[in-house]
Amino acid sequence: MAGKRILDWNVAIYGYAGLVALLLIVPTLIVIPMSFSAGGLLTFPPTRFSIRWYGTLFDDPSWTAGLVTSLKVGVATAGLATSLGTVTALGLVRGRYPGRAAISGLVMSPLVTPVVVVAIGMFFVYSDWKLIGTFHGLVLAHTALALPLVVIVVGASLQNLDPALEVAARSLGAGPVRTFLRITLPLTRPSIVTGALFAFITSWDEVVVSIFLSSPVVRTLPVVMWGQVRSVIEPTIAAMATVLTGVTFGLLMLVLLPRKRAQRIS
Repeated sequence: MAGKRILDWNVAIYGYAGLVALLLIVPTLIVIPMSFSAGGLLTFPPTRFSIRWYGTLFDDPSWTAGLVTSLKVGVATAGLATSLGTVTALGLVRGRYPGRAAISGLVMSPLVTPVVVVAIGMFFVYSDWKLIGTFHGLVLAHTALALPLVVIVVGASLQNLDPALEVAARSLGAGPVRTFLRITLPLTRPSIVTGALFAFITSWDEVVVSIFLSSPVVRTLPVVMWGQVRSVIEPTIAAMATVLTGVTFGLLMLVLLPRKRAQRIS
C-alpha cells in the first residue's frame, strides 16, 4: 500500500513537472516552424515552407553585425567573468576574513536584483564613465551579470575539493601560485569550463541591459531583434530566434552531457 502511494506521488510529480516544461518549451519551439514560412508575415502554422528567410538573415548587414557583436561580447565576457569569478570563488571558499558573508552577498546581488533596476543603474554610471554605446561597456555590464554564475559553479567545486591536497603541496615547498596552477586548477577545470559556458550564454541571451547600453553602431543580436520586432513582423525574426535558441541549446548540452556521463561512470 505504501509502495503504491509512493508510486502515485512520483507519477503526480513527474506529470506536473512535464506539464510545466511543456508550457515553457512549446512557445519556443513554435518559432522554429515559423522561421521556415514562405510567406511574408509571421504565421503559425505556415501554409508553405521555405528557407529563404535564412538567406535574407545572413545577407542583411544589421543582422550579421549584431551576430558578430554578440559573439565578440560573449567571448570577452566569458573570459573576463571566468577569470574574476574563479579568483572570487577561491577567495570566498578558502578565505577566512571579516565580512566574507557581506562580500558574498554583494557578488550574488545581480541574481536577485531586477534586471531593469541593474540596467538603469548601469546606464547612469556608464554615462559618467563615457561607456554608453561602447564594446567595453557591454563587456563590463555582461561580466557583472555573469560573474555570480561562475562563482556559484566554481565555488561548489572548490567546496568539494579536499583542502588537504593544497596543504600537502604547500608543505612540499609549492607557493600559492604554483599550488593553484598544479593542484587546484586541474581539479576544478571542468567547473571552470562550465562557468565559462554559462557566462557566454548569459551574455548571448541578455537584452534588457544591452538595450540601455547599446548604440546604433554597437548592438548585440537580441537588441537588433528587439528593434526589428518593433518595426517589422516578418519570418526573419523567427529565423534569427531559431539560430539564437540553437546556439544556447548546443552550449547547454556541452555542459550537461559530460556531467551526465560522469555521473553514470561514478
